[in-house]
Amino acid sequence: MNPSSTLSTPAPAHTSAALAPAFSGAANLILAVLSGRTLDAALADTLPSGALGSALRPAVMDLAYATLRSFGRGDFFLAQLMAKPVSDVQIRCLLLVALARLEARPEQAYVIVDQAVTAAAGIAAGNFKGLVNGVLRNFLRQQNDLLSRAKTNPVANFQHPAWWITRIKKDHPQHWQAILAAGNTHPPMTLRVNRRRTTSADFFTQLTKQGLAAQAVGELGWRLDKPVPVAQIPGFAQGLCSVQDAGAQRAAQLLEIAPGQRVLDACAAPGGKAAHLLELADISLLALDSDPARATLIADNFTRLGLHSERVAIRTGDAALPDTWWDGQPFERILADVPCTASGVVRRHPDAKWLRRPTDIDRFTRAQARIIDALWPTLAPGGKMLYATCSVFNAENDAQIAAFIGRHADAQRLPINAAPFEQLLPNADHDGFFYALLQKN
Repeated sequence: MNPSSTLSTPAPAHTSAALAPAFSGAANLILAVLSGRTLDAALADTLPSGALGSALRPAVMDLAYATLRSFGRGDFFLAQLMAKPVSDVQIRCLLLVALARLEARPEQAYVIVDQAVTAAAGIAAGNFKGLVNGVLRNFLRQQNDLLSRAKTNPVANFQHPAWWITRIKKDHPQHWQAILAAGNTHPPMTLRVNRRRTTSADFFTQLTKQGLAAQAVGELGWRLDKPVPVAQIPGFAQGLCSVQDAGAQRAAQLLEIAPGQRVLDACAAPGGKAAHLLELADISLLALDSDPARATLIADNFTRLGLHSERVAIRTGDAALPDTWWDGQPFERILADVPCTASGVVRRHPDAKWLRRPTDIDRFTRAQARIIDALWPTLAPGGKMLYATCSVFNAENDAQIAAFIGRHADAQRLPINAAPFEQLLPNADHDGFFYALLQKN
């Protein structure tokens, strides 16, 4: 779960000192991302639990996520406002944070500029306080003109890299602008009811008692009108529900499991889809993941939801190397939720837009092909494998499956709602996902 999906925007500050440390903390996170680190890794290193205090941590995260979502825009503004790039990269990151905040909170312009200058006093011996003040005040004076110019620059206007925009245009010519726009929004927060412990109706009643407004999404999903920390969700700690996007909830539904079946979740961490499978039917499940640390998250989720049993196993192993973990007994169902660019969930991981390169798509497609080719022999005749990604790039989705069918004469696509596959595009209800259901003849 993306931390930004559960945090509300911090309350407006009344003094420059109130959020100046948050500006500094967010600038450090942006600096880490620009240095090649993922935002999750930077958060783990920069914001250890309790290090910044409970009040400051949400503010830092809120600023960092907002800045990365609009990075293409802020970068464009700086290029227009400065004759040459600032020599101190941390100051550049601070300016990006402040520019994103100025656009989001224009009514707080005076306080934001003052906060940014106060934060600049703690960087490079305060040598850039005047520069920060000047750049931000120039932005406010030239804002209307800058906004007009930004509309003519695709990266600034759509807030995605140029190559990404080109790719989305090619893959989704009818919907490309909507996909890009969705990638710049705050993601919805959706809950999946654990029907082994409660009913959807009873859980909704608890949400209402807690004062949480929600809309039904599918049979077991509730999308909150306003995201909240999980601590505020009734029964979360007791395993009554999980946080899972409505698009991700489609996986367990599409796999068509039945009691008694032997099922493999080949890339299972952190365990959301595997848990959903166990909640739907009494199956024998192997939850596999290549990362030992992430595999522990599967166990934690199963414990909270009450899903451990002698028929449930969690193992660490490479899905592309079945000889290292498979006991030779075929599976009747396989969920192949393969690693991908995550282009369909970029609003939850805004750093991905700027860390990804065009060559990453080829790298992922090769890895995906290795995994599904290796998993296919472990599937029983008549069995079904659901191929899943959280991508909207065609090379990882329909093109990948078409190539797989060409390599395996005993594989056939099964229709999903009368279509050969299901491509969910990100919108207000769900993130972007792709599903293709394959059967072994």
